Amino acid sequence: MQETLLRAWRHPESLDPRRGSVRAWLFTTARNLAIDAWRRRSTRVGEVFTDELPEPPDTVDEAERAVEAWTVAEALNRLSPTHREVLVECFYQGRSVAEAAARLGVPPGTVKSRTHYALRSLRLVLAEMGVTG
Repeated sequence: MQETLLRAWRHPESLDPRRGSVRAWLFTTARNLAIDAWRRRSTRVGEVFTDELPEPPDTVDEAERAVEAWTVAEALNRLSPTHREVLVECFYQGRSVAEAAARLGVPPGTVKSRTHYALRSLRLVLAEMGVTG
């Protein structure tokens, strides 16, 4: 029902009474959505039950994580201060573009462009450091 009403909201031109009954359009849309959902469910593979226990997840190598953290910190230090601060605000502090813009005292468009160029510079610095991937 929600998806039907959402589609009606997204496509108000379809609800023009001159094009036909609004009620008929809603019922047809709901019917098509129900058929699509049934088809999706019928093509999925069922659950597999087994007596075997799953493999334990790989353990995280703390030494590897420490090396990665050091490498990223070193790469960030090689960036310009404006590029570094926008990456720290957006990625490490988890701030939105608007929040980072307010905190840095620059327009949101500036944060977006600085982020773009900062990521590009960071890729280059990491490549220079021999990091691939």
